[in-house]
Amino acid sequence: MGLYQVAIPTKIYFGRNIWEEALKVQEAILQGNVMIVTTGRSLYRLGYVEELRKCLQNCSCIKNIVIFDTISANPKLSEVRKGILLGKQERTDVIVGFGGGSAMDAAKAIAAGVKSEVRIEDLFYQGGEPGADTLPVIAIPTTAGTGSELSKAAIITDDVRKIKSGIRGRALYPFAAIVDSYFTESVPFQVTMETGFDVLAHAAESYISRSASPYTKMQSETAIQIVGKYLPRLAENLKDEKAREKMSFASMIMGINLGNASTCLPHRLQYPIGAHTDTSHGAGLAALFTAWIRCEYRYASGQVERMMNLLTGRDIRGEADCTEAVYRFIRLLKLTASLQELGIERKQLEAMAAEVSGNIGNDPASQEEGIIPKLYEMAWREGAVCRRS
Repeated sequence: MGLYQVAIPTKIYFGRNIWEEALKVQEAILQGNVMIVTTGRSLYRLGYVEELRKCLQNCSCIKNIVIFDTISANPKLSEVRKGILLGKQERTDVIVGFGGGSAMDAAKAIAAGVKSEVRIEDLFYQGGEPGADTLPVIAIPTTAGTGSELSKAAIITDDVRKIKSGIRGRALYPFAAIVDSYFTESVPFQVTMETGFDVLAHAAESYISRSASPYTKMQSETAIQIVGKYLPRLAENLKDEKAREKMSFASMIMGINLGNASTCLPHRLQYPIGAHTDTSHGAGLAALFTAWIRCEYRYASGQVERMMNLLTGRDIRGEADCTEAVYRFIRLLKLTASLQELGIERKQLEAMAAEVSGNIGNDPASQEEGIIPKLYEMAWREGAVCRRS
């Protein structure tokens, strides 16, 4: 067995209705001027932002609280720049990311820029790592899916050049993650399904990944089983509190996997899709996944069969049955199963393939020549290929 390392630098607090108690434990870091970075809107309507603000006001060492809430569902580089400017003006000392993955990623990117002399654009385009002057972040997710509260990446989109990419580095790990399923219980159907599918994608990709370890594989198997059992329960009943808590747990442990095993081709291929269509991360992954499973079977058949068995609770073997299993699961969640359904035109595929960036070597299928355009083409037509009477 080779050398494996597992790093979890973020302090983790998990449970239901534990967020206020967990924040009190963090009073040593919650000092000076605090910025809440949130996607707002529904969180305001539900009263969650005000609850958070009042709780922070009770921390004796906090001088001032400012709220930055102009974050899109796919956080924009222009929005991050505005957040950094506000952070500088307010002399921000600590950032609380509150919301879905977009809020988490924006919070981390803003934290990297407030006290840095390096422009956020340079980190975005040149691949530089944020430095030790990155502000501490306390991450409080309100969806179960992205795992961003435990990852070292901030995924953002240049809204002018239509490029989606990431800023990465150890300094971006949040200081603390407070994962409370209470906040997920008001998430609507579509967002619940899309973010829930993201959990499955993290689990499957980190399981297949060449950087996987026995520890991350164990967590992947746990998460796949949870998603297979509890996400369909939420599709039937969004008020299922146990299913909400289980999905929050699966999302959290996949956040750990992101930092220790990384992801595979679907995540890299989703970024151009998101940039071109402004659709959610989970929706893009679902549209890619049937094609990816079909392709991946040729290189990791045993692992693909194991994942489908865990997902469905049935003995599934062979490429066709594995592909159909994931296709039917996507349909069960009422998600799009092909790029064509997502609104991508065939003529866009070549440009998107040229925009895929970063290391794809974690994926066993990356050895196949021309794999990126092949996967896009397969995913564009996959729904029709898989549909059976």
